[in-house]
Amino acid sequence: MHIAIDARIISSGTGRYIERLLTHLEKLDSPHKFSVLVRKKDKEYWKPTTKNFKVIIADFENYSLDEQLGFNTFLKKLNPDLVHFCMPQQPLLYKGLSVTSILDLNLLRIDSNDMNSIELKIKKYIFAGLLKKVAQRSKHVITISNYSKKDILHFVHINTNKITVAYPAAEQFSEYPETIKQFKNRDYIMYVGRAESYKNNRTLIKAHQELLVQHPDLRLVIVGSKDKLRLSDMEWVRDKDYTNVDFVGFMSDAQLAWLYQNCKAYIFPSLMEGFGLPPLEAMQYGAPVASSNTTCLPEVLGDAALYFDPTDTDDMVDKISRILDDKDLRNELRKKGQEQVKKYSWDRMAKQTLEVYNEALKDAKN
Repeated sequence: MHIAIDARIISSGTGRYIERLLTHLEKLDSPHKFSVLVRKKDKEYWKPTTKNFKVIIADFENYSLDEQLGFNTFLKKLNPDLVHFCMPQQPLLYKGLSVTSILDLNLLRIDSNDMNSIELKIKKYIFAGLLKKVAQRSKHVITISNYSKKDILHFVHINTNKITVAYPAAEQFSEYPETIKQFKNRDYIMYVGRAESYKNNRTLIKAHQELLVQHPDLRLVIVGSKDKLRLSDMEWVRDKDYTNVDFVGFMSDAQLAWLYQNCKAYIFPSLMEGFGLPPLEAMQYGAPVASSNTTCLPEVLGDAALYFDPTDTDDMVDKISRILDDKDLRNELRKKGQEQVKKYSWDRMAKQTLEVYNEALKDAKN
């Protein structure tokens, strides 16, 4: 059968899920033909290694009229037996057989991002309408945590058997860590991720400034592209005259591996997540993790993290201090973390997804 996978966001923040899915689907013994649909700018982003996978340009902008009309026409001409939309954004007029990945409902709850308030309200309105429509019409929905599954069921009210939880996983992405000289033999805690307000970066920065009273040489290393929101955070830090905060921008896999391996602690202060991959990646490299206790994070991280209330700066300071001051606790968290990551597998996720494809195709025949 011919399966199209909508990978138009493969180079975005959530694109790791798609890239890993494709890579591990290729390893499975599947008789299907796969068309991987990407934006023109991402033509070389992921390259197939087997004959039954082919990358096809589908240059349609998310949340656009072109997506609703042009992409719909494109899919009709492509005529796949099944489309896997890896995000809720898709043509409402498309009538073919489909499954949809809904990773989280965070967009419905955020108050600010890099858009102006009117644009954000419009996007949230469109997303809410899309979400209900595609969840109802899709043959099956795939999500990435039981928390997200419950959230989707509460919002859409579809049969619970229609949703499959297929957990992502962490893996070592560089065997040869690259030393970052400015942090060699320095004590630092770190965060990797975006700068949207729900990621709670500023509370972490405030907590770090309080930690400097007892740990005056401690650095806070913030990894992530210097987009509009991050530049705003950098200006805010300058205005507050805060010290020892290092915005290092994008890091290569080898550099990121070294940072994880050598940090005193990885901190994940997010207010809401659908899964939360970065702390698992930190655990994979042996970093002790302190995490927010919200949404899916206790489900995903289990007893391998030290949890804090992300709205309580004092609690965050207390939990990070415990890790910094207690070598035995750091070692315990490292050990538990490396056991926790073994519970997740990209291969298993790909197999579960292929099973969803096969069931959807089978049901369509009957």
